[in-house]
Amino acid sequence: MAKVIALLNQKGGAGKTTVATNLACWLHSQGHKVVLVDLDPQGSSTEWSETRESEDVFPVMGMGKQVARDLPRVTGGYDYVILDGAPQISELITPAIKIADLVLIPCQPSPFDIYACEDLVDLIHARQEVTDGKPKAAFVVSRAIKNTHLGREVREALAEYNLPIFNALTTQRVAYADCANGGSVMDLPEGDKARQEIETLGKETLEFINNV
Repeated sequence: MAKVIALLNQKGGAGKTTVATNLACWLHSQGHKVVLVDLDPQGSSTEWSETRESEDVFPVMGMGKQVARDLPRVTGGYDYVILDGAPQISELITPAIKIADLVLIPCQPSPFDIYACEDLVDLIHARQEVTDGKPKAAFVVSRAIKNTHLGREVREALAEYNLPIFNALTTQRVAYADCANGGSVMDLPEGDKARQEIETLGKETLEFINNV
């Protein structure tokens, strides 16, 4: 059965689509059968896939509020399902939490972004209380600024939410913006810093989700 990884954050611009598309590309590069599901009404991941020029692709599909009902019908045979979540606490957030094995919460290192995670974290904790800890959940610091103290400060602030914080993170790099229109940092040469960030994130994600 496919494992479902949901990228959720009710705040727009948190880096959900960037992480979702690149994480899916990394999983695909590792030989996993992966499908990317776009829950965002704006269709960011769908638009990304339509402009992707690589011939080595994986399916991307859009779904709505019936995702909990529809997803099992189309994900047979896949190893991982990546959900690119909708912004705001909407009717799409709760179903995504219910069907996810892992929720990753990208969060930028700013006080407003940290505060904006509160409602989502409350929903996750409420679900975990009635399902013996499912889904697993963790923060991913996104768009961090290199060579500043903000990374340490955001981790200290996020720790108040009582969820794990991945060591892996993404930083503000031109490569991510350049890959927004159908590209991926996994298309870049080995050793590229942005590619290394996603590779590290991918490895930590699999270790976390598969650790019973």
